[in-house]
Amino acid sequence: MRVDGQLQVHEYRPGASGLPLVLLHGFPLDHRMWDDVVDLLPGERPVLGVELPGFGSSPRGEDVAEALGLDPAPALETAAAGVIALLRALGHERVVLAGLSMGGYVAMAVLEAAPELLAGLALVDTKSTADAPEAAANRLRIADAVESSERVDEVLGMRTSILGATSRANRLDLAERLESWIRDQGPNAVAWAQRAMAVRPDRTEVLRSYSGPSVVVVGEEDELSPVPTAEHMVEALGAAGESELVLVPRAGHMTTIEAPEAVASALTTLLARVEA
Repeated sequence: MRVDGQLQVHEYRPGASGLPLVLLHGFPLDHRMWDDVVDLLPGERPVLGVELPGFGSSPRGEDVAEALGLDPAPALETAAAGVIALLRALGHERVVLAGLSMGGYVAMAVLEAAPELLAGLALVDTKSTADAPEAAANRLRIADAVESSERVDEVLGMRTSILGATSRANRLDLAERLESWIRDQGPNAVAWAQRAMAVRPDRTEVLRSYSGPSVVVVGEEDELSPVPTAEHMVEALGAAGESELVLVPRAGHMTTIEAPEAVASALTTLLARVEA
């Protein structure tokens, strides 16, 4: 039964048993950006694609906050609380959590709020640091523009900017897929998420406190979360445990569709480490 304010989840493998792999999508997309990766994952474990507030068929961020008794202001902590509430409602006490870009920001907020939930962590094309002031200001500008126009055109340029140079030159089909997914999202979701990301804190110290298995994946052509930001997270994760850095050649910010084999391999290795 769907509970008011509860995030929507796509069960890739209904009825499967075992430790779940939970996937958090990037901005401004939904769970479908993980489809190619899931198709390549071996085994029969549960794989869940969670729709973050306002995206896909999930309730708006404001409604999630109200349902959970949280501050109504946009915040990734609200998204994280929604993920935690969903997983507990589904009866999952431990999961392996993977997030790309915005999904990575939310995964780190989940780690901070409920570290006992995480048996493993995968951070894909994301960063642990906060936005620089000019980047935060640009997010707020985009949020205002999307709300005033009631259209998502302001972020359509991301259909190419989140791809690597190799994909932009040779894979026009990927830009078309991304545009379709972006157009499926609502202006409220886009504006809410931009405002939430603009005020997110630096969570590097949260990573330093995590001692479980982890992997950091980054496209070598990622211009939004470049390789040094991935190396920074690996260094932080190595402070209390062991982490692995996976560099994906000829891929940008969307490794899950640019090079799904590499991402699936990284996740499979992480899952094996968790089970060991």
